[in-house]
Amino acid sequence: MVKALRDMNIPCATWDIDRRVLEGNHTGPAAPLVMHVNAPMLPYAQLFMPRSLRTGRRIVGYWAWELEVVPQTWRPARRHVHEIWAPSHFTANALRTLGRKVRVVEHPLGLAGQQPSLRNRESFGLPEDCVIVLVSFSLSSSMVRKSPVESIRAFRNAFGDRQDRLLILKIGHTEHYSHDLGMIEELVKDVPNIRILTEDLTGPDRLALTACADIVLSLHRSEGFGLVVAEAMSLGRCVVATDWSATTEFLDLTCGLPVAYTLVPAHDPRGIWEMPETDWALPDIDSAAQALRRAADDPDLRARLGENAEKRIKARLNGETLMTAVRAIGVAG
Repeated sequence: MVKALRDMNIPCATWDIDRRVLEGNHTGPAAPLVMHVNAPMLPYAQLFMPRSLRTGRRIVGYWAWELEVVPQTWRPARRHVHEIWAPSHFTANALRTLGRKVRVVEHPLGLAGQQPSLRNRESFGLPEDCVIVLVSFSLSSSMVRKSPVESIRAFRNAFGDRQDRLLILKIGHTEHYSHDLGMIEELVKDVPNIRILTEDLTGPDRLALTACADIVLSLHRSEGFGLVVAEAMSLGRCVVATDWSATTEFLDLTCGLPVAYTLVPAHDPRGIWEMPETDWALPDIDSAAQALRRAADDPDLRARLGENAEKRIKARLNGETLMTAVRAIGVAG
């Protein structure tokens, strides 16, 4: 968002909550404040901000949520913002129940796309002569919601032990979730064509790893936006993804391979998305395996879908919703 605003010649200062540092302050004293802090923590974060930053200006909460119903713990924060921005229509529909103006402001990847580093397969220790499927997720985002177990099952159903097919599980924030990591490691123990990668990568290196993949797989239960999917599409990758929640707003059969699903009560053992009164998607393993086989066996299909995906992200996530929103709150651009 910062890069996109500056690319649109809109002055934008940033306040780092952790370091409590203001950078690039060329804005006026009444410039709107957009807080990228989800509702439960937003009032707490405001306690550590200078009074001049949180008074006398319009405050926007930029909130992401991955289910069709928001928890009661989100409701108190509505008193601390004038309006809410959401990265997708899926999330916006859930947030409208909070009783504040909600605008859809998509992540402007097509306008301010990041560039991958120069790292290649060799630098990541990956073979050149096989089709690579990448699953990338953070354990802090709930293992169940990201469905690595289903991803492993789909890959194994599609390819068995084929050495010319390789699944990479790029897993972040493993240090705080050793039990989850251990369960995944046990599942892939002695499986010759599945690797786990847990090293911390910079943004450009993370994108370079995505660019090394032939297929990016996201069998999510639900997404409030789907940044991994959108970034992979922006890099021209062939994406196989669950056909539910926010990713359906930019991925369809013309630019990817959607996976069938059934809706089941949202059950998260960690408790973050434990909301049995609403549903999320259980991806269909056979559908996912079929899509993986189609993509792996057909380089022309991968190339065509990847090209269409890149065009879709440039056209859809082009910063238009961001510009509309900033104009609506009185910022000239």
